[in-house]
Amino acid sequence: MSAVMMLVFLVLLILSFPVGYALTLGASIALFFNSDIPMLAVVQQMFSPTQSFPMIAIPFFVMSGDIMMSGKLGQSLIHFATDLVARFRGGHAQVSVLGSTLFGGVSGSAVADATALGSVLVPWQKKVGYPPAFCGATIAAASTIDILIPPSIPLILYSLVSNASIGALFLAGILPGIALAVGFLAVCNISARLRGFPYEKKPVAWGAMGRRAVYATPALMMPVFVLVGLRFGVATPTEISTLAVAYALLAATFIYRDLSFKRVMRAMITAGVATGVVMMLIMSSSVVGWMLTLDQVPELIVNWSKQFVHSQTAMLMLINGVLLLAGMFLDLPAAILLLGPLLIPLAQSYGIDLVQLGIIVVINLAIGLYTPPVGTTLFIGATLAKVKIGETVKELVPFYFVALTVLLLFTYVPSLTWRG
Repeated sequence: MSAVMMLVFLVLLILSFPVGYALTLGASIALFFNSDIPMLAVVQQMFSPTQSFPMIAIPFFVMSGDIMMSGKLGQSLIHFATDLVARFRGGHAQVSVLGSTLFGGVSGSAVADATALGSVLVPWQKKVGYPPAFCGATIAAASTIDILIPPSIPLILYSLVSNASIGALFLAGILPGIALAVGFLAVCNISARLRGFPYEKKPVAWGAMGRRAVYATPALMMPVFVLVGLRFGVATPTEISTLAVAYALLAATFIYRDLSFKRVMRAMITAGVATGVVMMLIMSSSVVGWMLTLDQVPELIVNWSKQFVHSQTAMLMLINGVLLLAGMFLDLPAAILLLGPLLIPLAQSYGIDLVQLGIIVVINLAIGLYTPPVGTTLFIGATLAKVKIGETVKELVPFYFVALTVLLLFTYVPSLTWRG
């Protein structure tokens, strides 16, 4: 049954079916080969994971990020980032990295970051004199920092399949996010020095920088508010997400004074669409996971691995290889929901900490977002820069090196998985 399901899924994936539909159709066709499974049980398996209370956090975090970033604040953050780094070598490209790091604490979505930031920064960087392909590569790689800096939607999904603490995962995501940011900033600086990119030579306007810093402070405080609330048990992740929406509404109304009914409605629609896509994936992957469990596939994988993989180090290498390969073809939420139930028992059998595994999973799949053939932020970056995918991939080589270095550090140095 599982073999039929996975075969149909892979064929539909090759035919460019959406992942959620491919999973559902694969499971449905496989059921015809097993009449012992009642359809009511299948419906229950699809319905039950949607009733998870922490899942409510997803639409609220998406909505709070959209409200904060769709107004004056988004431009203010870009100007603030420009003030900080534009005078350095590669500074104009570093704005993409720093902007993504700042946005990460608000939006939690790499695709939203790549689209929102890239549509403003890439044309500006090209006008200044940066190679278009390098501009596209920078925003493609930098936008993935978003999914590590809390609040992170992928980490919430991983928590759903692993039962790991959302608060612990959010805290653990800070260091790898900062490490990627520092590494990408270095890539921009070194590339600019080697290739003679232009940079800002005017003196720093300290007064304007200070005003922009103060103006952006309410938004920059949102991740702090989320982390403090979770770390000290002030509220549950779901309660924190609703408070984040209230915080965003109050900030947009009384501080930035640019809130409108149209913006609120757009944020609600954006949150609803994003949640609908995730729910479809959760429902379909839940049935797939259940059918794999009925066929004892996780146990078979664990038993096979113990015969051929004899150390935790080798198992971590194998997990990284599987995730990097999966990230090239699967969307990040789908990969987490599909592979999580298979990898978690495998990792536990080798004594791998589930919070550390969550960080490893997200870093791997983040790299997949700007890796061909199905890299979402890669396509966005190349489209915004108006260059070919191949040209962008060439410029991404040093970014891949940095990301893989960070991945290896957080894979083999467990103490870097910070829990606060």
